Amino acid sequence: MKRPYAMLAATGHAVPKRILKNSEFVSMGVDTTDEWITERTGIRQRHIAGPGETLTGISAEAARIAMQRAGVTAAELDAIVLGTASPDRLLPSTAVELQAALGATRAVAFDVDAACSGWLYGMQVAEGLIATGNYETILVLGAEQLSRIINWKDRNTCVLFGDGAGATVLKRSTKGRGILSAYMRSDGTLANLLHREKGAGNAPITPEIIAEGSHWITMAGREVFKNAVRSMAEASDRALDGAKLSAADIDVMIPHQANIRIIEATAKHANIPMEKVFVNVDRYGNTSAASIPIALSEAQEQGIVKEGSTVMFVAFGAGFTWGSMVVRF
Repeated sequence: MKRPYAMLAATGHAVPKRILKNSEFVSMGVDTTDEWITERTGIRQRHIAGPGETLTGISAEAARIAMQRAGVTAAELDAIVLGTASPDRLLPSTAVELQAALGATRAVAFDVDAACSGWLYGMQVAEGLIATGNYETILVLGAEQLSRIINWKDRNTCVLFGDGAGATVLKRSTKGRGILSAYMRSDGTLANLLHREKGAGNAPITPEIIAEGSHWITMAGREVFKNAVRSMAEASDRALDGAKLSAADIDVMIPHQANIRIIEATAKHANIPMEKVFVNVDRYGNTSAASIPIALSEAQEQGIVKEGSTVMFVAFGAGFTWGSMVVRF
């Protein structure tokens, strides 16, 4: 594919009001401490959705911010692509509910489920739509409310995840700005290392399933860590090769905010110093598909990513899925 076809015109993000700090887990009956969580993950707090807060609502908030910054109205949207693994409902998609909330009556809308890689997958799908010549302006989001599907007694998972939404307005590229390279992969043979065993079509929710807790997210932490580091390292190499760039050409690296140790290992492999790596996992935890667009939105607000910046994104998630992208702003 000749690039760049699509550029990131603007971003926005939104998170629930409630902040859950590490110190609160002890009073919740979780066998952990603030020090244990911080040392192993780098996470100090995360935002958790409260009663009445929905994925559609928080996505709409992030979307409106991005659209305002891009000077785009709902009527101008040709498509809405939403990456999520925790939709409000299994049917219909959160994207069509977001379409209705925004009043984007012209837009085709659909979800992409690639877990933590969801925003990167969605970006590549949207780029392909723009490359056809039939789409001009696309809203791409990563949004999650993983607090709804985790076991709050399981310290292997409940301390990691947070809720939030990040939105990006993607438009046809001008002046050589935009997506320079992109890469994505998956390996379904490792799906059981990070998954929800029951609670969907193969085993609908029953009192027995609720009692045994098999509808919550479960994770084999060490194996996930090992595969995440290896896959994100590979994806970093592919992103640079595809863009015909070296690590020295990257101004900012924005990785999936899963764990500070994974982030540091990925940066080291890519030969990118940590001072060039944007990190906010300490304040948001792992927001899955939302983590990269939330981080990008913050990096732009802080002036770290600006016009002329060359940025590399890299992610890894359940599936397993992984991917990368290099963008010139």
